[in-house]
Amino acid sequence: MADHTSQEAQSAETTDKGYWAANMRIIYISLIIWAVVSFGFGILLRPLLAGIQVGGTDLGFWFAQQGSILVFLGLIFFYAWRMNKLDREYGVDEE
Repeated sequence: MADHTSQEAQSAETTDKGYWAANMRIIYISLIIWAVVSFGFGILLRPLLAGIQVGGTDLGFWFAQQGSILVFLGLIFFYAWRMNKLDREYGVDEE
């Protein structure tokens, strides 16, 4: 009986580790995208993007003022959608 309980605990622990590994992977990817768009495009790559016009201004300025905010909002919706899908995969979704 103790072996059966031990196997269930190990299985649950493996499932938990898989769930959190997938969760952290989504967070890391989202943070990298956010950093590249807000810091990279808005600050570091702004001189390279200066020649591309968007809405009457250059693309670097657009990313610094509006683009990074829109990408951030998109990442929020992506994270919520992906986490709901991940919750269903691991059976921890809300009913």
